[in-house]
Amino acid sequence: MKQGFATRDIVYIALFAALTAALGLMPPIHFAGAALPPITAQSLGVMLAGAVLGAKRGGLALLLFIALVAVGLPLLSGGRGGFGVLIGTSGGFLLAWPLCAALIGYLVERDTDNSAFKTGLNVALGGIVLMYAAGIPWMAFIGKLGMTKSLAIMVAYVPGDLVKVVLATVIARGLRRAFPAL
Repeated sequence: MKQGFATRDIVYIALFAALTAALGLMPPIHFAGAALPPITAQSLGVMLAGAVLGAKRGGLALLLFIALVAVGLPLLSGGRGGFGVLIGTSGGFLLAWPLCAALIGYLVERDTDNSAFKTGLNVALGGIVLMYAAGIPWMAFIGKLGMTKSLAIMVAYVPGDLVKVVLATVIARGLRRAFPAL
């Protein structure tokens, strides 16, 4: 079994941490007249890191990203950064990102039928289910909102996250076909 990391692994980890930061620079997509909150692209980086890099490298890419945010780099959507953001109401979602990427990678690595539906389901399990399971209770506790209100707030984000699941699935499958050695 291979020990340590090859240079290529370190480059991929840094690349996907940078990609996640770059996705935070994209302006949110607003829906005029709709009751939906704006969609930000940053959690797409979490989904892509896991689906493309696998469990270990995907999780480490997001761990690197969160470490950079913790030391104060303004890498989050809206130019936010610093330890305070990680202990704020959205901290549970953010701190779960490395675990989400790792779970997505784990599930994708073990997927034997390699269907688009199964890939999408794996991305949704890590990128929505696990992220919400970590983030919603944190938001309820830190924001003193209660679980019911926190759940009600997050329901509005599901459609945008489902769009990101579809995008991550299409992109990851395309990258894996084009670069099987990834």
